[in-house]
Amino acid sequence: MADRWRVEVDRSVCIGSGMCVGAAPDGFRLDTARQSHPVAPETEATESVLAAAEGCPVEAITLTAADNGEAVFPPED
Repeated sequence: MADRWRVEVDRSVCIGSGMCVGAAPDGFRLDTARQSHPVAPETEATESVLAAAEGCPVEAITLTAADNGEAVFPPED
């Protein structure tokens, strides 16, 4: 597993459930429109950030390895 991940939220898909903030409060914030965004575009690879991506009800969160761009979540088929 990579040490650092790039974190992206597809704001056209995000429904503002806040599940990502609940799972990884240091990794995600909701803005005034209740759209999620990562606190930083790159973060340490942690279980909480992975749980946030996996728990997103609309799969709006994408994680890729910062060093090589390899998909972390969702996994490539």
